[in-house]
Amino acid sequence: MAQKDKSAVYDGPPDYRVVGRHGVYPEVSHDEAARFNFLAQMNRYLSKQLMPGVAEAFEARVRPAFEAAEGREFANRHEVRKALAKDPAWQWWSALRRATMESRQQAGRWTTIRQAEELADKVRELTEGDDRLELDPCFEQPRSTAAIDHHCMPGSYYTELFPGDVSGAANYDIGIFATTGGMLGRFNDGGGVAVAQWVKQNLPDFAPKRILDLGCGLGHNVLPIAAAFPDAEVIGIDAGAPMLRYGLARAKSMGIENVRFIQGDVSRLDRFEDESFDWIQSTMFLHETSYKLMPMIFRETRRLLRPGGIVLHVEQPQYTEDMSLFEQAMRDWDAFYNNEPFWTKMHEIDLDQWMEDAGFGHNTLIHGGVAAVVDPEVFPEAAKDEGQEDYGRKAAWHVIGARKAA
Repeated sequence: MAQKDKSAVYDGPPDYRVVGRHGVYPEVSHDEAARFNFLAQMNRYLSKQLMPGVAEAFEARVRPAFEAAEGREFANRHEVRKALAKDPAWQWWSALRRATMESRQQAGRWTTIRQAEELADKVRELTEGDDRLELDPCFEQPRSTAAIDHHCMPGSYYTELFPGDVSGAANYDIGIFATTGGMLGRFNDGGGVAVAQWVKQNLPDFAPKRILDLGCGLGHNVLPIAAAFPDAEVIGIDAGAPMLRYGLARAKSMGIENVRFIQGDVSRLDRFEDESFDWIQSTMFLHETSYKLMPMIFRETRRLLRPGGIVLHVEQPQYTEDMSLFEQAMRDWDAFYNNEPFWTKMHEIDLDQWMEDAGFGHNTLIHGGVAAVVDPEVFPEAAKDEGQEDYGRKAAWHVIGARKAA
């Protein structure tokens, strides 16, 4: 029997057809799946093949040209970004990356809008009359959501094409695969699974009874936490009614019953009493708020935590002195070309200081890191490529948090 050639092992994204289908997941045709497969492969190609070329062009052309013209080194990431934007290698990479995001959004919209009424009916059947869904018909969107179509997603997270519409939420759900190349696992919940595992490993005696997830969206990150702590009451809060409707329907169809979805502003949580939660969580959410709202959110989390409770914020790493200016500039791409205006400012903030300003003691701060936990049957070990950074899309994050003093 011939020995298997290891060099021929497939190392790309999984096929879209292995994505997990819960009870309200949209139907995806052959051609629609093919579009998602193409986009996942293109994103993989951009990160593995073109992005290293941008780094080479920076060292070979961009940096020497700047230093020759200015007589000095780059002073900050903004100078690096502006210099890179003049180079054809960066221009090709950036244009293709933006095109894949726009194409991913349109692919999702075509798929979900054609079945929007059917999806709304399915969600309504699962959620109507269920007190675990609390929507506010008078809710006013904060500017951080109302002023921008995040991720180039038409209508962002909250727009409804008709009463009860969930097509935007469904679009987000089915398209995460293309953006991440399947790195978040079968149900796009690898981040939430990782957080739950991190807590159990690092805080083995922690037994939360009440958990609050900020900016829960459609719940793909909070459902694994609810499943891992079945005795806890879990509440997800978000500004987008379509996300919340879809989130509860998604949870119920997956057999997760201990989670509630509430519409609200995460910076104003007056509905909840002081010291009423054991754990407050956010996952890749802070960068979608604002410089004004973040301190308010941090203060609210401290108010709401019971003594001994924890707050954890999971985000891409901050820009620190040990991160090269080139990497900072590449990470800033999302702020300028992917409709994430707070991305650049949020990642230069001294989060430790902001946590202390909110009232958490320095010796109570928590630091860590998590990487998405995925099903190896969906994403082969050979395709993980831990060494390849994608400057903002790699499924690995930093954890910043605190434990409230008892």
